[in-house]
Amino acid sequence: MRRTTSVLLSLTALVTVTGLAVPSAVAAPVSDRQAVPAGWKAVDASELARVTGGADARRTSRAADEPVQLALQSARNNRFVATEVTYPAPNTGVQRARSAAVGGSWESFAFEWDEATATYGLRSLANNRYVAVEKNYTGSAQNILRARSTSVGGWERFALYYNADLDRYALQSTLNGRFVAMENSYTGSLQYALRARSADVSGSWEEFSLYSIGS
Repeated sequence: MRRTTSVLLSLTALVTVTGLAVPSAVAAPVSDRQAVPAGWKAVDASELARVTGGADARRTSRAADEPVQLALQSARNNRFVATEVTYPAPNTGVQRARSAAVGGSWESFAFEWDEATATYGLRSLANNRYVAVEKNYTGSAQNILRARSTSVGGWERFALYYNADLDRYALQSTLNGRFVAMENSYTGSLQYALRARSADVSGSWEEFSLYSIGS
């Protein structure tokens, strides 16, 4: 059985849950990164390496070297974020905090650090795609997160923050300067979807725990 080591505690890998249908959308970018929220500290590759037991998040050119692999757990509903690879277009790869445990690649992400921008690209291990913010989606799907990109640009970059008092993390999109929130009150196939829509980290909606996934 695969061993999974927690940043905060340890986990037992369990079965993953499947996804269903979803709404529609559109597309295009732009915006600024905001200041670090009060009580939070920016997390770079070396700091993430320390809290995950020594793994380095820096991207390397050698295929044998892997960035740190993590699972994200929403503080709002205690569910792990999964990539909905079976959702149909245009929402294939949408991110949802809906799994009771880390069951495999659906809940696993490679955090790839970029020194020049001091940001992370999040690559889903479920489909090997980078998570992007769909800024030009409309309605309830606007700014939704999807693992759909083959490379990292402004749409796929995130700043990572840590609050020592809460022992939690927050993600901020550099595309629109908004923090990632988990939509606990949504219904249907987008329930628990992740969206970069909050102006600040105001509570558990924007807070996550990180777990280092060992082999």
